[in-house]
Amino acid sequence: MTLVDATFYAIHLLVGALWTGSVLFAVWAVLPAARDGEVRPEPLESVFGRLTLLSRGAALVMLLTGGHLAAQLYTVESLTGSPRGHLVLTMTLLWLVMTGLVEVGNSRMSDGLDAKKVRTPAREAGRFYRAAGVVAVLLLVDAGVLAANSAGFIAL
Repeated sequence: MTLVDATFYAIHLLVGALWTGSVLFAVWAVLPAARDGEVRPEPLESVFGRLTLLSRGAALVMLLTGGHLAAQLYTVESLTGSPRGHLVLTMTLLWLVMTGLVEVGNSRMSDGLDAKKVRTPAREAGRFYRAAGVVAVLLLVDAGVLAANSAGFIAL
């Protein structure tokens, strides 16, 4: 692996970890407090505004870094014809699904917060964020299997 590829790989992993971690934090720490009415609308607007910005930026960075890595490390045959390639394709699909779920959740949350409500938007957006949280966990498992394979801990 070249220094450029290693740099792209590191950026890809760091941004992916930050993004999935942010989604999981929103799901398991922020949303329950919002559903219980323990948070005012203004701080939630800030938190979910930042999540929206992070999600959109991360999606772009993941597309660019992942696209570079796929082009450098894989062929169409190795992506479609090997277990490792299938994991990469699964990861790509999961990223797209998580992006969509977070976008829908952010839209529902934003609409409610604009009306200065907390509990209702947290409930309405919550199912999309919870689904995104499940996808985030699946992404981390997928990434762990890929990393373990790269390190030689498991063979695919």
